[in-house]
Amino acid sequence: MNVILFGATGMVGQGVLLECLREPAVERVLVVVRSGTGRTHAKLREIVHGDLLDLSAIESRLAGFDACFFCLGVSSVGMGEEAYRRVTFDITLAVAQTLLRLNPGMAFIFVSGSGADSSGSGPVMWKRIKGLTENALLRLPFKTVAIFRPGLILPQHGVTSRTRLYRLIYPLLQPFGPLLHAAFPRSVTTTARIGRAMLGIARNGSPKAILTNSDINILSQDAKGVL
Repeated sequence: MNVILFGATGMVGQGVLLECLREPAVERVLVVVRSGTGRTHAKLREIVHGDLLDLSAIESRLAGFDACFFCLGVSSVGMGEEAYRRVTFDITLAVAQTLLRLNPGMAFIFVSGSGADSSGSGPVMWKRIKGLTENALLRLPFKTVAIFRPGLILPQHGVTSRTRLYRLIYPLLQPFGPLLHAAFPRSVTTTARIGRAMLGIARNGSPKAILTNSDINILSQDAKGVL
């Protein structure tokens, strides 16, 4: 399996990349980033490309992939609607449409967020734009489109968040991870489980279009036996 990953420097993307590199069934991983990951591995290739709205300069390197794991995203805090839409909707669709043309048989998995508004018309800006993005992706004729709507995500295996506030909070939560999983099994997942669930979907398809933390956790366990 050959995988292309966007957002590999973010918390979720870091975790997904680690799972891809650990998985024997994955032969090649290409990460497209705006700044380097600093990571090296025999099956890892990296493209640093600043303008994700225009991939024409690197298109020749984006063909031959079985799955795209799209983990690129930003917090809406302090962002106006136009800027947030550009990153969340415009870039995502530009990437997806390019990859669909080059790899029509691929699976495309998009990390959205818990509470995304499928109506695309609600009052909360980030929920509305996430919902519009989800809807647009689900209309594209990929082999598989899966939308992940995670709630609380705990980083594992040395993964860190780029958001300063989260870097302060997550170390405090980490010792309570097992308790949080036990108390809130439908609300808590991990970066590793997200990665394993994505790999399972890339190999076997998705049981549904939109997946929450409870779905992700189930799929991550199932994936152990099929990859």
